[in-house]
Amino acid sequence: MTPFTSTLPVDADLSGLSDLVRGWTVALTGREGEGKGSGVIWHPDGLLVSNAHVVGESRRMRVTFGDGSEGEARVLARDDQRDIAILQADSGGHPDMPVGNPDALRAGSIVLALGHPWGVPHALSLGVVHAIARDRRGRPRHIAADVRLAPGNSGGPLVDATGRVVGINAMIVGGLGVAIPVNVVSRVIQHAGAQGLLPYKVSWAA
Repeated sequence: MTPFTSTLPVDADLSGLSDLVRGWTVALTGREGEGKGSGVIWHPDGLLVSNAHVVGESRRMRVTFGDGSEGEARVLARDDQRDIAILQADSGGHPDMPVGNPDALRAGSIVLALGHPWGVPHALSLGVVHAIARDRRGRPRHIAADVRLAPGNSGGPLVDATGRVVGINAMIVGGLGVAIPVNVVSRVIQHAGAQGLLPYKVSWAA
């Protein structure tokens, strides 16, 4: 992942933070117009991450990058249990996301979600973490926050107050936005790489 040194405080103009996050957030649409959602650029060579339910059964998706450029991406792998899809864009050279630490989140931590709800591009919502669901090893399994999500937010980033991505937005449960922590996404990517499904080696350390 690209080193990230921004110390933009959360009480600064949030449009500046939105501009940062927009750089590694993409819009995904099925080639026939179905499956609208969001995604993030995991690797600058064009490796994308989204939700499995966003890509559905599609093998290729249309991609709109934060700078407005467009292209296509092929679906490399899906994990329906964790609701993660891995795609490869036809073009690289895009900024990859800076990774945050889900373990550092606590109830009350400020988080922001960016995506394309109802087709509205680059919509930003602000909220706080309500709870962190953990697995038997104590690792974050889901992040629940009172960020406003709608269809089209799925697959987009949940970021901490400094703009680092801590999760991938996935669903709404009981009025709360639920995100998949990036450490879970990393394990899915590592598993896909071990199966030879990725075009190059991708590494990430929590």
